[in-house]
Amino acid sequence: MKAEKLAPDIAARAVELLTEEEAKGELARLAAEIAHHDQLYHAKDAPEISDAEYDRLRQRNTAIEARFPELIRSDSPTRRVGAAPAAGFSKVTHRVPMLSLENAFAEEDVRDFFAGVRNFFRRPEDLARVAEDAIEVMAEPKIDGLSAALRYENGRLVLGATRGDGVTGEDITVNIRTLKTAPEKLAGRGWPEIIEIRGEVYMERAAFMAFNAERAAAGEQVFANPRNFAAGSLRQLDPAVTASRPLKFFAYAWGEASAPFAKSQAEALTRFRDWGLSVNPQSKLCRGIAEVIAYHDDLEARRSELLYDIDGDRYSDAVSKGVETNARARMTEDCKRGIARFLEK
Repeated sequence: MKAEKLAPDIAARAVELLTEEEAKGELARLAAEIAHHDQLYHAKDAPEISDAEYDRLRQRNTAIEARFPELIRSDSPTRRVGAAPAAGFSKVTHRVPMLSLENAFAEEDVRDFFAGVRNFFRRPEDLARVAEDAIEVMAEPKIDGLSAALRYENGRLVLGATRGDGVTGEDITVNIRTLKTAPEKLAGRGWPEIIEIRGEVYMERAAFMAFNAERAAAGEQVFANPRNFAAGSLRQLDPAVTASRPLKFFAYAWGEASAPFAKSQAEALTRFRDWGLSVNPQSKLCRGIAEVIAYHDDLEARRSELLYDIDGDRYSDAVSKGVETNARARMTEDCKRGIARFLEK
């Protein structure tokens, strides 16, 4: 190993150049730093770094663990999703964990992810359906808001919860009920007896700026960004405060369901819309990875025109009906989190 190849700061040194002792120190540093940022983001709604910077920390941690698996710590960030629920709210255990998305920062990352999806299939007819130029992918803007889960039983809203650490969240039912886009009763028909619908609570940029202007005029402290404002508003102990703020909810996923209701992400979004929930109109069913890449580029070009803040786009399985059942089950279990590609800051 040539000395000139080593970065003077171990934190900037390439993973493949780390010694075992240096890797051990880096994992300790990363565990503490990531836990610090998790607490700021999930519990205090006051992030210090961008999502892209945060994910680079997690990627470095994962890469070091892959090279030195014997050094994986009991408090490793790979063993948790977010931060523990804050005090002041009852705790809720998610029946199905609210997992985070895989991350992509470049086109090649996206191609690699879907190449991995294709590895789950063997039958020629299925391989044709998931080929790079044919695979169906649901692409959606990645809203910069607060993840929430809405549980419906017999069509009625019975629980609203934050993601928390992915396993345990906060019971925010009384606050969720103040959102006009979170229906008290599902419309239409065909919903399972139990269905947990997941999505993002957010605030439109214009409403945020107007609210901040009022606070500034009154000599009150202003909020840093719409994401912090939405998260802080949803986690108010007084639901009247939440009700006074124009929060909205976009549905995009589901957790526990007592019966199957959709065979693809595209079909699920259609069902959500039929049931009276808001679904992002910018969502698009792409056919082939080239369309996925084009969707990202178009979204990035139109970013300033959107009514809300985003930090990327998310891609979910939308493989056609009729693919090999066992392969689909294995793929869904392994890839159900989907992947998010971040936009340039």
